[in-house]
Amino acid sequence: MEERKMRWYGGCAPSSRHASVPVGARLLWSDPALWVCGGWERAQVKTVELGSARIAVLGPCSASERDLARALSAPDLATVARSWVGSHTVVRTTAPSRVEVLADTGAASPLYTVSTPDGVVWGSSSFALSPLAGGNVDTRWLAAYLLDKHAPASGRSAWSGVSPVPAGHLLTLDAEGGPSFTSWWRPTRRTPREASAALRRALGEGVRVRVEGLSATTDLAGMDSTTVALLAAQYGPITGVTVHPAGVSSGGDMQYAQALAIPGLTRAPFPLYARHLPFTATDVVLPATDEPAPSTAVWSMFSDQLGTMVAAGSVCHLTGDGGDNLFLSTPAHLASLARTGNWVRMLGDARDWARLRRQSPRPLIAAALRGNAARIGRSDFGRPRWLAAPAPRVSAPTGPNANMALVAELRTVARSAYSEIQLADALGVALHNPYFDGAVLDAVVSAPIEQRYSARRYKPMLADTFADLLPDAHRRRAAKGLMVGDFHLGLRVNRRRVLGLADGRLAALGLITPVPLRATIQAAALGAETIWPPLLSVLAAEVWLEAIERAPGTEWTQAAAAPAGAQ
Repeated sequence: MEERKMRWYGGCAPSSRHASVPVGARLLWSDPALWVCGGWERAQVKTVELGSARIAVLGPCSASERDLARALSAPDLATVARSWVGSHTVVRTTAPSRVEVLADTGAASPLYTVSTPDGVVWGSSSFALSPLAGGNVDTRWLAAYLLDKHAPASGRSAWSGVSPVPAGHLLTLDAEGGPSFTSWWRPTRRTPREASAALRRALGEGVRVRVEGLSATTDLAGMDSTTVALLAAQYGPITGVTVHPAGVSSGGDMQYAQALAIPGLTRAPFPLYARHLPFTATDVVLPATDEPAPSTAVWSMFSDQLGTMVAAGSVCHLTGDGGDNLFLSTPAHLASLARTGNWVRMLGDARDWARLRRQSPRPLIAAALRGNAARIGRSDFGRPRWLAAPAPRVSAPTGPNANMALVAELRTVARSAYSEIQLADALGVALHNPYFDGAVLDAVVSAPIEQRYSARRYKPMLADTFADLLPDAHRRRAAKGLMVGDFHLGLRVNRRRVLGLADGRLAALGLITPVPLRATIQAAALGAETIWPPLLSVLAAEVWLEAIERAPGTEWTQAAAAPAGAQ
C-alpha cells in the first residue's frame, strides 16, 4: 500500500522577511504565509478575504461562509468562533502585521511553534516543523512519556525546539517579537437539559460536517461508536465496521451490531486472524508521526483494516475514541463533594465505586479529603524498572476541581490520538474522532456532577442524551470486550522480534536499561500478570524512533510556495 504525503498546515509570523515554506506546499495566502500540505477535502479548507483582512478555518468545522465573514470583523475572534463545531484551527490576519491563530479546546488539532532566525513558524505537525529546529528528538519529553504517557512534559513536544501551543489558547504573532498566548476558553455551567442539548448539537454537527456527501465508515462496537454510527446514518449511507475473532459470529460486540438495523447503515464484520495479533510484523511500513501512536502494537490489524476500507471506496472513518474518557471517567468528583461539604453524597459514591471495583472505599475517601481530583481512582504504576533517565517536570492539574482533571486528561489523550490520524492519512483514509471535539468537551464539563458521574449506571449522560436514538439493549450495556489475552498471545508468538527491540535506539540514547525490559517481555510472553501501559509505551517508542529515522522528513525553502489551487 502506497504511503501518501503527510497532511498538515501552518504559517509564518508577519516579521518573517524570508518566510520558510515547506517544499510542495499549497499557499493559501502570503505576507504572512499560510499553507496546507497533502490532500485536503475542499470543505475542510475555508477562506474569506476582505481587503487586507483574511480568515481561514482548517479542518472539519460547522462554520459557514457567512459565519467566517462575521468573525473577520469581530473584535474578539474567540467569542464568535467558540460556537463552531468540529476539530479545527482558525487563522485570522487583520493587518499585514498581526496574525491570530485559535487553538481548539480539546487539543484534537494540536499546534506547535518553532523560532527561526527569520521569525516564528507555526504548524499542526511537530515532526514537519522539526527540521527548522535541527530535527532532533527531545529525549526529556521521551523520558516523561516512558514514565507515564498520560503525564506529558510541560511545555515540550517530542521534538527539541518545537513547542506546543496550549489548547484553548489564542496564539498571536506580530512584527514586534515572539509569540504570545492568551487563554480564550473556560468551562460554562448549564442545567442538565441545556447540557444535553449542547452535547446533542456538538456531537451531531461534528459527525455531519465529516460525513455529509462522502463514502464513510464508522466503528460499530460499544455505546460510543454505536452513537456515532447512528448519527452518521442520518446523513447518507454508512458502513459500520465491527472487529471480532475469526470464526466467532455471535456474542460480544457482534451481538449488538447484529441487533442494530436502521436505514442507511450497512454492517461489515472485520474478522481477526493470527496475522492480526499484537506485535506481528506486516508488509505495510509504519509511517512517521509526531509522536508514538497508541495503535503501534496492533499496527498489523489497524493497517489491514484501513486497507480494507480504502479497497471498499471509503475515504472517511469515524471512531468512538474519547467516549470512555468523557463518560466513563474516574470518580474525580469525590474531591469536589468533599470540598463543598457534601459528605453524605461523597461517602455514598465512594462506597458505590469501591463495591464496583471490589476494593475498600478508604483509599478513595482519603484521596477525596486530600483534594487532588486528578489522582482519585487512578492506578499508580510506579517507575518502570527499565527506565534509566530522569523524567522532567510534568503538567498535571492539582486541587479538587474534577472538571480541570477531566479536561487535562482528555487533551493529553486527544493529542496522542492525532498520531493515529496521521497513520490513517498516510494510507489514504481521513480518520476522525468526534468525541475529542472542543464543543463536545465544553458540553460535557458544563453539566452538573450528578448528570455525569454514576457507579450504578454506565455512561449516564451519553445514554440519556441519545435515549431516543440508542436501542434499549445498547443503553443498558455496561461494558465491552478486552484484548489482554491477545496481547499475551501476540507477545508469545512474536517474542523473538519484540526482544530485539529491547536493545535498540532507546538504549543507545541512555533512556532504558535492556536487561529488566527483556525480563518483563519474557514474563508477559509466558502469561504472567503484566502492567501493560508502560510496556506498550516503551515498545511503541522504540518502533517510532525507527519510523522517523526511516522517513525523509519535511524539506523547507525560502522560495515562493505553489500558487493557490495547485496540488
